[in-house]
Amino acid sequence: MKTLGIIPARYASTRFPGKPLVMIAGKPLIQWVVERCRLAKTLSDVIVATDDDRIREVAGVFCAVEMTRSDHPSGSDRIAEVAARRGCDAVVNIQGDEPLIDPAAIDAVASALSRDPMSTAATRIRDLREYEDPNVVKVVVNQRGQALYFSRRTIPYLRDLANRPTGEQLAAFPFLKHLGIYGYRRATLLELVGYPVSPLEQSERLEQLRALDNGISIGVVEVESDSVGVDVPGDVARAEFRLRHLGLATL
Repeated sequence: MKTLGIIPARYASTRFPGKPLVMIAGKPLIQWVVERCRLAKTLSDVIVATDDDRIREVAGVFCAVEMTRSDHPSGSDRIAEVAARRGCDAVVNIQGDEPLIDPAAIDAVASALSRDPMSTAATRIRDLREYEDPNVVKVVVNQRGQALYFSRRTIPYLRDLANRPTGEQLAAFPFLKHLGIYGYRRATLLELVGYPVSPLEQSERLEQLRALDNGISIGVVEVESDSVGVDVPGDVARAEFRLRHLGLATL
């Protein structure tokens, strides 16, 4: 199976304009992501998809770049434009703000496409601060490992432990944190972006709900690793610390 790794990259981020080009431990953020993707065994190629010439100029030095329209409502729509003109069997959508993305997680998501038309990854919530944080998306899965629902709310609701401390609730149930990486069979991706934005997607601001709303099953692989996302300028120092702690960057 020919699987492309595509990294959607926008310059005009509301919370962090120019984020893909911010320097982290001596390299642009987008370069860290590309280098991690290249360690994955399942990707035939890694491509940055952007609508901005500044990102194209920087990323083009170390990676293939595809220019896209600027009016895409989501990352999935952006990578679909690239997939439509590229020969491939499947696509893995990797977030451009995770310099520590685990290559093994990429491979797990890609491999899950042999069973489900769409796939993603999740990890156990262990940090009490993430339990009620709406920026930490939760997912619940069925017995076959397929997503039932994604939400910014904490799900499921533990009725019998609702009044107990958060630590007890985390110990009682394996709450899952969704990791922002998606795999798609090419035909599924092109089908998905043909649907209008769904009411659930609009309400939660979660693009994967468009798939569930339209009956597309999403396989969820549980991984041990957790990445460090760079969402706001304050996250840069945290990412640099982790990179140096892991020996991936020098002091």
